[in-house]
Amino acid sequence: MAKTQKRNGQVELSAANGKTDLGALEGWLWEAACVIRGPVDAPKFKDYILPLVFLKRLSDVFDDEIARMAGDFGGEKNALKLVEQDHKLVRFFIPKQARWAEIARKTTGMGEFLTDAVRAIARENPRLAGVIDVTDFNATQAGQRILDDDRLAKLVQVLNDPAHRLGLDDVEPDYLGRAYEYLLRKFAEGQGSSAGEFYTPREVGVMMARVLDPEPGQTVYDPCPGSAGLLIKMHLRLIEKYGEKSNGAVRLPSSVAPLRLFGQEINHSTFAMARMNAFIHDMEAEIALGDTMHHPAFTAPDGSLRRFHLIVANPMWNQKFAPATYENDAYGRFARGVPPSSSADWGWVQHMCASLEPDGRMAVVLDTGAVSRGSGNQGSNKERDIRKAFVDADLVEAVFLLPENLFYNTPAPGIILVINRRKRKKGHILLVNGTKQFLKGRPKNYLDDANVDALANAYAKWKAVEGLSAVITVQDAVKNDYNLSPSRYVSTGEQDDVLPLDEAVVLLREAEEERAEADQALNKVLKTLGFRV
Repeated sequence: MAKTQKRNGQVELSAANGKTDLGALEGWLWEAACVIRGPVDAPKFKDYILPLVFLKRLSDVFDDEIARMAGDFGGEKNALKLVEQDHKLVRFFIPKQARWAEIARKTTGMGEFLTDAVRAIARENPRLAGVIDVTDFNATQAGQRILDDDRLAKLVQVLNDPAHRLGLDDVEPDYLGRAYEYLLRKFAEGQGSSAGEFYTPREVGVMMARVLDPEPGQTVYDPCPGSAGLLIKMHLRLIEKYGEKSNGAVRLPSSVAPLRLFGQEINHSTFAMARMNAFIHDMEAEIALGDTMHHPAFTAPDGSLRRFHLIVANPMWNQKFAPATYENDAYGRFARGVPPSSSADWGWVQHMCASLEPDGRMAVVLDTGAVSRGSGNQGSNKERDIRKAFVDADLVEAVFLLPENLFYNTPAPGIILVINRRKRKKGHILLVNGTKQFLKGRPKNYLDDANVDALANAYAKWKAVEGLSAVITVQDAVKNDYNLSPSRYVSTGEQDDVLPLDEAVVLLREAEEERAEADQALNKVLKTLGFRV
């Protein structure tokens, strides 16, 4: 009998029982990659595999909708006939030649057939134009097919494994994001880079959605959405609160306004994935392609930044931007201080805060050092000074310290910073030490229902719980030189770990940057006094 485990109300089974867990997903994708290894460079595997995974996902979801309608329309044949006559009966329409059953039966001319299939889907569903149809499976290079029909047919058969069904009830909501992140991580070395985007663990996203607890009609923004996983969690949270069951599926009734979702993604492949995810979940999402920090896509008619009710994000940790990024900003986003070039964490926080409505709230995942670096040191520190400005303005509502080894790309724990422009408890900050709230997993740890409940309830109930949470005053934060690390205020009975290497590197770079600035200032003074330097 297959093993089961429950995570956030969803039972995850082994692939043999029809539920694709993380290990099964990675094994499946690796098997698919091996089929096309040789003709296609490793970094390009995702460009062929992901569109087919998405195509199968679309087809499986479409089949599920037909099956759910069958009870009301006298069987699946009648339901399908009605849908072919009126495409509005389903969230999206897949023409017959593009349905996975038809593709899996094909044995010859596969490149042309697949290219025609994805283009047919884009014609029927204009929102997918430029997303699903970007790959030409019949493409040539130097007069030769990049991927011949035989290999494409073998790839389709690997993806046709019945153990990997991709309907909405078969896999987690951001399944495509997980697939993308795995391929990106697996082959990043081939591109001469590391997998910069973090895949936010599902349960962390669920917890963030519970903390922000969206209401009907609100606007939600993610300035670096990746594959839109966090936006999906916000959408699903609203459905969880207000949804009604219809034709076997839970959806929002017409009387409940959906969330209006917005995101801007810099990576084209990930942008396409976000568009795909939004499409599958029938979300009202506007995903823009571009560089949020340098060219924000969402602006008001007067040229200022557009404001949102809620913001949820997991930007790349300790990203490096030149000082000119902040000093020459046309939107006035960085009035609370210029971050060090070694870490843009507080640059992202300031962008998001500037994008909030006057009563807006945000939750952002950051490196743990973002809430402690510089505190207790002699002299000035850029991150500490920006943190001071946020605390003094009484904008920081809560900080959650997460367990270690949750995230794909790093064993580091991470924190969730909650900013509220209209705090419930003015002058107070909730600090939650969640380092013990996890279950051991392979290769990564994870949170179960009880862990998510403990963290989310700590915020909802807003009270100190021994070994978990503390409520401090702004004055307490001032006394501790604006160190907001929950581990400083909430003991779990263990000694603090040694400073992580990546955090030590950030501190070193920031110190070097400050020394260079001090040397520059000193040289200027010496020149004024007539000394040669």
